[in-house]
Amino acid sequence: MLNAAGADVIRIGTRGSPLALAQAYETRLRLMQAHGLEENQFEIVVISTTGDRILNQPLAEIGGKGLFTLEIEEALQAETIDLAVHSMKDMPATLPNGLAFAANLPREDARDAFVSLMAKSLHELPQGAVLGSSSVRRNAQALRIRPDLQSVQFRGNVQTRMRKLADGVAMGTFLAVAGLNRLGMSQHISAIMEMGEMLPAVAQGAIGIEIKTSNRNARSLVEAIHHKPTGIAIACERAFLAKLEGSCRTPIAGHATISGNTLSFRGQILSLDGKESAETSLSGPVEDALAIGIEAATRAAAQQKIPA
Repeated sequence: MLNAAGADVIRIGTRGSPLALAQAYETRLRLMQAHGLEENQFEIVVISTTGDRILNQPLAEIGGKGLFTLEIEEALQAETIDLAVHSMKDMPATLPNGLAFAANLPREDARDAFVSLMAKSLHELPQGAVLGSSSVRRNAQALRIRPDLQSVQFRGNVQTRMRKLADGVAMGTFLAVAGLNRLGMSQHISAIMEMGEMLPAVAQGAIGIEIKTSNRNARSLVEAIHHKPTGIAIACERAFLAKLEGSCRTPIAGHATISGNTLSFRGQILSLDGKESAETSLSGPVEDALAIGIEAATRAAAQQKIPA
């Protein structure tokens, strides 16, 4: 199977963190199995993004989620890579013209993990303890549970954040259960935050494969490994996010599940301090996934008096 440049090597673009690479390797393996290809027919192309290079400032101050994808999407547009592998929760609500998601891998556990070297749960942290997180959603949800907590910026990959905990920068942090599972690091989980207490980020736990829409070879290649239920659930969640024009500046959470032909969605908007929260739940046929996400956003925004 030829890539966009007519060569036999399929180029997979990814960030260089251990988790990003693990996701790229999983994608490569699934493509090998689906098409009977060999490992040497793929090239993993590591691309440094602005979000990876600037670690001392909150994302909201330097441009948001798109800083983790800009250089990778430029490579897709330039056809120096054939497909890109992303953590879906890191993706902006809308994609650049000419790019699209062609596949999602089966979703991992979407929940958040509380990680601490001194406490078995968020509730066991001492009064006024310092919590490390760069996510406004996680901060707001944690403050809703424990308004006494203090917060410090905690940027970097999983290994960096674990090192910061060991160095005493914070007494606890949150990481995605999915990421820890994919890295074989689930032993570091102190407690899993159930969704009734901490609703996850939109698309958390899902891997997306992005292509240039004009690249028919890439589309044909990755459609063979698309997990349809994950794709439907993620479409609903991202419709909720897009309708709210959500970014890393706004605490937004959302999660969809599918049972038979029924999709059930829960969404949440919070104030930055966690004191205010608007939640909504909707269910309907899976073919109405986008409409469910949009209607849920409209209802949540009405509660918060946010234009949507």
